Amino acid sequence: MRESGGGGGRRSALHAFVIKELRHIVRDRQTLTILLLLPLAMVVLFGFALRNDINDVRIAIVDASPDAATIALRNRLSGNPRFSIVTVARTTDVVEPLFRRGAADIAVVFPVGFGESLSCGTSTRLLLIGDASDPNTASMMAAYVNAVIASYAADRGVNRQSVQIVPQFRMRYNPTLESVNLFVPGLIALVLMLVTALMTAISLSREKERGTLEILLVSPLRPWQIIVGKVMPYLLLAFANVITALVAAWLVFHVPFRGSVVLLLGSSVLFAMVGLALGVLIAALTSSQRAAMLGAIVVTMLPNTLLSGLIFPISSLPGWLRPVTYLAPARWFIVIARGIMLKGVGMSYLWKEHVVLVVMLLLLFTAAVKSFKARLA
Repeated sequence: MRESGGGGGRRSALHAFVIKELRHIVRDRQTLTILLLLPLAMVVLFGFALRNDINDVRIAIVDASPDAATIALRNRLSGNPRFSIVTVARTTDVVEPLFRRGAADIAVVFPVGFGESLSCGTSTRLLLIGDASDPNTASMMAAYVNAVIASYAADRGVNRQSVQIVPQFRMRYNPTLESVNLFVPGLIALVLMLVTALMTAISLSREKERGTLEILLVSPLRPWQIIVGKVMPYLLLAFANVITALVAAWLVFHVPFRGSVVLLLGSSVLFAMVGLALGVLIAALTSSQRAAMLGAIVVTMLPNTLLSGLIFPISSLPGWLRPVTYLAPARWFIVIARGIMLKGVGMSYLWKEHVVLVVMLLLLFTAAVKSFKARLA
């Protein structure tokens, strides 16, 4: 009988303990919200981002001697909803600036006398130049264009006359199509954002839980001074992370550095400051260290992995989701890193991305300062 009573008592104690833990979770509304919404957000974002098809291929046409054949093939490309013609030029001089600005994905270069060669029954070559800083996407885009060319040739009956349109492929910036050249710059962005935002959010939330932050808030220091003082050591740590990541990219993975290393370091520091400001804001808006950690992971991992072009091209996302990518800081830094490392471009091509990061830094820092001021009221 005592064993039965003892077992019932243990079950009652376990039941009470489970109820206590459930009530504790329910009382922590921020953590509960994150735990409930995180799986939903992951399913929705992964569902839209995990796509291999590309819906927006920007084509630059180079046609030195337009004729009926080149115009017909150009019209077939422009009539395909997958493609958009960004320019039609007479020389290839326009291709390189478009690639450097990220305004075109692939160029179709017609040879002189393209239509005449087809009419005479001789084979002709067609040059396709791709921006291979994203090698997987460049290969798929070239395959899409090649399919349209093959369809055009079949409709003309070219193949039946033993005449072929032979596309020649030339990949710029990454001719060997090394995927590591695509992922390493993006991984630098992901690591920087995760380390800066996560560590800052945890550090400040720990101060809040211990009560030491309240002492700082009533000290002569202003809120912005407290924030700067807290994040400065992490900024130095982030700079060290940038150095080690770039050295590893160069020595281990042999990623090329065609641009200014100084500009890349400065851009990395700016991006790290955005991450630090984001971490401060997360810490100011959350009430516990656990909530701050989960919030930092959600804000940094999901958007900066799925909506930045790190793994999946932005052009493969649905149209309504593409504007959301503008809010992901890594989207802009990845363009900067790939442009400097792979294309060798400078500030004249990347000024817009730097301006966006500066605006993000100012907005996040201002919001963080106002959040800390609210705690003083």
